[in-house]
Amino acid sequence: MAAGVVVGGSRTPIRNDWNRADAETLYGLPFADLTFQAQSIHRDNFDPNRVEMASLLSIKTGGCPEDCGYCSQSAHYDTGLKTTRLMDCADVVAAAQRAKHAGAARFCMAAAWRSPKDRDLDKICSMITAVKAIGMETCVTLGMLTPKQAARLADAGLDFYNHNVDSSPEFYRKIVTTRTLQDRIDTLAHVREAGIKVCCGGIIGMGESVEDRLGMLVLLANLPRHPESVPINLWNEVNGVPVSQTAERPDPIALVRLVATARIMMPKSVLRLSAGRQYMTDELQALCFLAGASSIFIGDVLLTTKNPLRDRDANLLDRLGITSGLA
Repeated sequence: MAAGVVVGGSRTPIRNDWNRADAETLYGLPFADLTFQAQSIHRDNFDPNRVEMASLLSIKTGGCPEDCGYCSQSAHYDTGLKTTRLMDCADVVAAAQRAKHAGAARFCMAAAWRSPKDRDLDKICSMITAVKAIGMETCVTLGMLTPKQAARLADAGLDFYNHNVDSSPEFYRKIVTTRTLQDRIDTLAHVREAGIKVCCGGIIGMGESVEDRLGMLVLLANLPRHPESVPINLWNEVNGVPVSQTAERPDPIALVRLVATARIMMPKSVLRLSAGRQYMTDELQALCFLAGASSIFIGDVLLTTKNPLRDRDANLLDRLGITSGLA
């Protein structure tokens, strides 16, 4: 398939052989042509008037031994964040029930670890089982996993595992030194082998180039199977981390172009507008939905950063004629 050809429906091929030239060709199309192609593919795979709502809870905050240069939870940097222990299962389930009442269909639990210890995994598995029992999809992000750990999470009924690649291979090396990109890819493989769906995306606005952003999409689209969920995060301003010296807020049109390119390259993946939505205008979010975004996080806090208030989200979706539910 030529990169500029409009395709649709079941005829849309799932490709795992993208290169950067392909991505650059798509990204560089006239804006109307790019968004039309993305919206056409989106309509063939999703209800264009429905957005999935998910909720994210930090179940263990701060003290992470990794040196990710963008992260407020790294123990390497003084960001003023208070470190907490792993939450009790009952408190996590109560938070999940509140999220479900607010309209979330998926509940995501995040722990700031390099990798979980087995004793912690026992508690996480109990949380997964309990949250599923109230009728929600489950997702966790716990750092790197062994095959045995992934299998245990699968046995507990986990639906999704989040483990982002963050950026392109070239830029990744500039922001993380305590683990390699291959370490992340290995964990994704363990998750797949265990039969768990993959949630994997990245962050933009850290000082990377457009070529880095497209390199990240090529990396994701060339995995053996496309991630079922692809979160697109805008970097949240954090004082005290290295990225704060290089960060630059992405141009809004560039963000829409990236979403549209991701939709074309990964036709069946749920594209989620994740961290950083508080920086986005209603008009920018509307364009992202038009370009193929089909999910958002709700709640006033995402891990350690702010998120748009529920009333603002409800007002925007109502004006757009978009309903919530599984995309």
